[in-house]
Amino acid sequence: MAPALTVLTVLTTTDSAEKAEALARGAVESRLAACAQISGPVTSVYHWKNAIETAEEWQVLFKTTEACYAALEAHLTAAHDYETPEIIATPVVRGSAAYLAWIDEETVAP
Repeated sequence: MAPALTVLTVLTTTDSAEKAEALARGAVESRLAACAQISGPVTSVYHWKNAIETAEEWQVLFKTTEACYAALEAHLTAAHDYETPEIIATPVVRGSAAYLAWIDEETVAP
């Protein structure tokens, strides 16, 4: 029996729509994500270097598989210009079988 497919959503943020699109396009073109959705702007409030910061950011939500996660994280880390980029993966616990199969078909683990 084949192991169960694990689908993930992976979230990152960046400080411009152009950078968000570049991150999304790079991951999809390299088949590390089946798709990426960009939302924004959003307001982020966070601690950074002993201060509370507020910034306008764009969120990018990638749809990928567990098998592609390490390569997607490496890609985002290399392509991102933040010192410590947000990269958070959440497992998809349920979803339409056809959509989850599409994610599997459109991603290629290195």
